[in-house]
Amino acid sequence: MMFLLIVGMGLVVFLNRYAFLEPRLPLRLSSNARQFLGFAVPGMLTAICGPIIFMPEHQLDLNPANPYLLGSLVAVVLVLLTRNTLISMLLSMVFFFVFRWWLNGAA
Repeated sequence: MMFLLIVGMGLVVFLNRYAFLEPRLPLRLSSNARQFLGFAVPGMLTAICGPIIFMPEHQLDLNPANPYLLGSLVAVVLVLLTRNTLISMLLSMVFFFVFRWWLNGAA
């Protein structure tokens, strides 16, 4: 039963994506719908990353010793300076792990 549920959900996701990616299908989105969907990715990233960054222990943590907050600030600065996603991601991960090691070792 669980296998059928996984396969069924996989098919739903695939067909949902396929309908918009197949060029031979006559399905086209209006410019307003495309503009509206442009906000989906930043909204989704905020919904996923916000609680991780600001609530690592399930409580609001704006302490400067929060490695998640420091790592995200470094990531934002790196993206603005380098304009390279891969380098920014790798360097911000290194900074995060160094911050976490340093702050946990100092505590």
